[in-house]
Parts: sequence; C-alpha cells; structure tokens
Amino acid sequence: MSMAHQKSLGLKALLDRLPPGFMTDAAWLKRQGVDPRSIHEYVERGWLERVAHGVYRRPLPPQAGTTSETDWQAVLLSLQWILEKDVHLGGLSALEARGHAHYLSLGGPGRVYLYGDVPSWLRRLPVDERLVIRSRSLFGTDPLGVESTEQSPGQGTDSGGGPMLSPWRWPMRLSSPERAILEVLDELPDHESFHNVDMIFQGLTNLRPRRLMSLLQACRSVKVKRLFFVFADKHGHAWLKHIDKAAIDLGSGPRALVKGGKLHPAYQVYVPADMVPAVKDGDGAYA
Repeated sequence: MSMAHQKSLGLKALLDRLPPGFMTDAAWLKRQGVDPRSIHEYVERGWLERVAHGVYRRPLPPQAGTTSETDWQAVLLSLQWILEKDVHLGGLSALEARGHAHYLSLGGPGRVYLYGDVPSWLRRLPVDERLVIRSRSLFGTDPLGVESTEQSPGQGTDSGGGPMLSPWRWPMRLSSPERAILEVLDELPDHESFHNVDMIFQGLTNLRPRRLMSLLQACRSVKVKRLFFVFADKHGHAWLKHIDKAAIDLGSGPRALVKGGKLHPAYQVYVPADMVPAVKDGDGAYA
C-alpha cells in the first residue's frame, strides 16, 4: 500500500470522527495518529481550519451556509461529543435555553455559563460570547439534573457523500430548570442580583418537586438551599407544597450574605430587606 493511499485512509478515518463544524485540539489529533506535519498539510488543503494555537475545526461545506467556529454552541458540542469532556450548559444559560429568556436579565450581553471540565485553551479561544467557567462543586460529580436536549442531526450530506451533522442540531447536555436555578442561586450575591433572581423565580411555575427534592438533598451549599426557600416562599408556586423542608439539611446559625441586609426569620440568612416577609407586631400591625 502506497504512502499516499495510507494517508488517504487516515484522513477518511479522521473526518469520520470529526463531523463538519466541530473542533478539536492537537492532543486529540495526536491520539488519532495525526502528526504535526499532517495537521499542517490538512490546514493547507482546507480539510481543517486553525481556530487558535493548537485548536482546529473541520469546515462546513459551502452549501451548509456559515457557522462561525466561535459560536458557543459549536464549542460546547465539540467539548461534549469530540473531546468527551464532562461539561454542561448551566445556570442562567440553561434557563435561557429552556425558554425562560423573557424572565432573565443576564447582567451583560453574551455570557454563557459552562460547568465542569474544560481544556486550558478554552479560556483563550476567540469566542463571540463571554464564556463563564464554573466548577461542579455544588453537586460534586453527581450528574443529577443534567439532561440532554432532543435535537436531531441536521440534514444534508458532506463533501464525501455521507450525512452532514450540523453543530447546531446535535443533542446538548444542559441543566434541567431545577438544577439550573440552584446554580443561579450560587452566583448570589457577588455575580448576580437578587432582583434578577426574583424575576426568574416568578416564572418558574412548573418545576418538578420530586426532582427538586433530590437536588436539594444532594446540594452541598447551605447558602444555596436557604436562598432557594427564601425565594420559593415569597412566590408560593404550587410545587412548593410538595417539598419536604424537614428532609433537607439547612445547617445551623445565621449566615451573612448582604452587607447591611436584614435577617430572614425563617432561614437565618441576611438578605435585602424586601426579601424578608412582613411580620405582625404586638398590636397586629405589619412591620
């Protein structure tokens, strides 16, 4: 077998593993048996595109239109499907993807929240949006509440006649609304505002209480669990009746979150005064 034929077979195998629009890095290419000289040749011939130092993308065919290599969806799907990283879309971004955008104020355009294991080059990738990377410390390695979208692959064929799977249409792993709201609460008070979270809670009328119970019991943050009930009590959605607070560890002792805040009488956490329920004084008047 000639060297050219071997290279042709190697290229075909590579392209079979890297769908159009997806990206990968030099370490992954090396594991596929592609040496630096071949990477350079593939870029020269247009079979790969260089996105950043050590990061490459397989171009979409011309008939597929344009999909920027800096679209965050393509980046995240590449991490999940090609590099097999344990990372998911979460927090505010997951709620937005779930259709709660009309309740959100993201506090600045283009923030995308990713939770989990990401390669070091992600932070220097020239993406269109600001990628906010968070650890999975809130639930540890427990994937509870991380779900997959049910999108189907895109239509069409690639340049070799095979199916063309657009990065916009692949299933994506992201937080359920129940997990996402707990991830949002973890941003308080330094990276998110109580007002924005209050507006989000207003729209969360259809949360699943059984899923919430499991997540609240698995959550490692007393702060997050106490804040959840501060907001949940305020809005009083129907699902709250099915949450057993006694089965959730809320810790002990007061917690100070907001400088100059007011202590919530039920959950012993200092929050903005307007988050504390009015109580009757000795004369029966609300204070």
